[in-house]
Amino acid sequence: MKVSKRIKAINKNVDTAKEYTLEAAIKLLKENSKVKFNETLNCAIRLGVDPRHADQMIRGTVSLPHGTGKKVSVLVIAKGAQAEAALKAGAEYAGFEEYIEKIKGGWADIDVIIATPDTMGEVGKLGRVLGPKGLMPNPKSGTVAADVAKAVKEVKAGKIEFRVEKAGIVHTALGKLDFTAEQLADNTRAFLITIMKMKPSSAKGVYIKSLYLSSTMGPGLRITKEESSISSKHE
Repeated sequence: MKVSKRIKAINKNVDTAKEYTLEAAIKLLKENSKVKFNETLNCAIRLGVDPRHADQMIRGTVSLPHGTGKKVSVLVIAKGAQAEAALKAGAEYAGFEEYIEKIKGGWADIDVIIATPDTMGEVGKLGRVLGPKGLMPNPKSGTVAADVAKAVKEVKAGKIEFRVEKAGIVHTALGKLDFTAEQLADNTRAFLITIMKMKPSSAKGVYIKSLYLSSTMGPGLRITKEESSISSKHE
């Protein structure tokens, strides 16, 4: 298989066998981004949990201090004054019956769906459509909310949802590479602190087994154990 000049240059500049501090990894990923679009900083954490056990299912949200750099399209399923409040807060779409019908018809041109509790009887029926797309509102992620204006503002400001996969890995995006290195490090630490706070009491042994940062088209760089096990002292 032919190796491109871009990959050869990355292989020359980056040692993927090494462990890096957050700052060093982010600096390398930024310096070696040679594609014609703004790459995303991605994070992959392997946790010492068994998601088959309900008490070890890591799932939650975190508000990234510098946002994601991505324009998030939001639909709020709500009635009357709640729908109006959602639109004023910045939601692209808000309403009830018309959007229920649109979703039934296959429409899903949004990134996040927020629903008020009183609409979940109808929204719940859309689980087969929304579930596989990761769009199903859920109280644990803050997307079932009575205060829709607050929920919309949080999502727009950089609130992200994450959950552990079957293999015990959490994947998430933490910003764009045109952010400063300090902003990306801040976002990463905010995410790590949240993950650490969610450690289940039933999880034994090493909690964070490995942490890798990568860019959309770049290599995966392993972060040192000291940085991976970040604690509340960084708050």
